[in-house]
Amino acid sequence: MKILLADDQELVRDTIAAFLRAEPGIEVDVASDFPAALQAATAAKPDLILLDYTMPGMNGLGGLAAMRAACPGIPVALLSGTAPRAVAEQALAEGAAGFLPKTMATRTLLAAIRFMAAGEIYAPMSLMTEREQTAAALGGAQLSQRETEVLRLLCRGLANKEIARELNLQEVTVKLHVKTLYRKIDARNRTQAAMIAKEAGLF
Repeated sequence: MKILLADDQELVRDTIAAFLRAEPGIEVDVASDFPAALQAATAAKPDLILLDYTMPGMNGLGGLAAMRAACPGIPVALLSGTAPRAVAEQALAEGAAGFLPKTMATRTLLAAIRFMAAGEIYAPMSLMTEREQTAAALGGAQLSQRETEVLRLLCRGLANKEIARELNLQEVTVKLHVKTLYRKIDARNRTQAAMIAKEAGLF
């Protein structure tokens, strides 16, 4: 997996890049401002682009739009240590692959990066509604937004093929989500998973 990381804060950029490069199969290119990031992205065609929201040349969400236009099909996510919730929500609404607080734990960051590179959308728990947070923390397990959606449709009695069609996913991807759900909420089968969710008052 090739990642482009653009951040004008050298310490932050180098720390994140070093952590990611220590993971097998991950390559990281870096840039210190938006023009350099745009040039690197169009040349290297990475699997995922991470942009600091406040770096020089970014122009807020204008940089997100410009990068997505220049690199169609490549997920683009934003990093920020200061942006308010409203900005994060707007970024996701305008097509960002995710919004990553710089304060998040490194292992969580890695999981989020793999998630977005696979074509999913990542939003931190702080952006979810109270009900979504309850679902995402069911039984003490941290469920992703997609796993929560799969669980909701599973509770409606949909088969894997129907869930895949509803969420525009491959059936094999749904099977993986269901398998992970079982493990996280300690369910043996679909019926038990639905019962656990409904007893918790989620759906």
